[in-house]
Amino acid sequence: MNVVRSESEGSGEFPTAIVIPIASDLDIIRARQTARSLAMKLGFAPGDLAVIATAISELARNIAVYAGRGEIYMSGIIDGSRRGMTVVARDEGPGIADVEKALTPGFSTSGSLGLGLPGVRRLMDDFAIVSQPGRGTEVRVRKWSI
Repeated sequence: MNVVRSESEGSGEFPTAIVIPIASDLDIIRARQTARSLAMKLGFAPGDLAVIATAISELARNIAVYAGRGEIYMSGIIDGSRRGMTVVARDEGPGIADVEKALTPGFSTSGSLGLGLPGVRRLMDDFAIVSQPGRGTEVRVRKWSI
């Protein structure tokens, strides 16, 4: 696990961020546990801890399965009186040819149930994805506690 200084201190993020390289099943577990721990420190309710851990687990699994390697970035955020958590999952894998189709529940290119990205979008408060075939994918999500 790498801890890095946030590039946006003073702009609503906490002063440190956590970056977890993803390349294996063990990394997926580490990302899930770290997300849960950070969310707990940020004051999220117990039910939200499970939601956040599940979303991060799905994002990390997508990196490991489809790209082979990437990273998950996590940080606490503040927006006025709201506190939350931001997560960025990025890789330099093959990218997603049809993002809209990939966000359709039940669609899968790997024979899975096709609930990963649609599930993450449903579980988190904010969701954005940018993907370019041959250049990789970046998914940005946020969950607010207050």
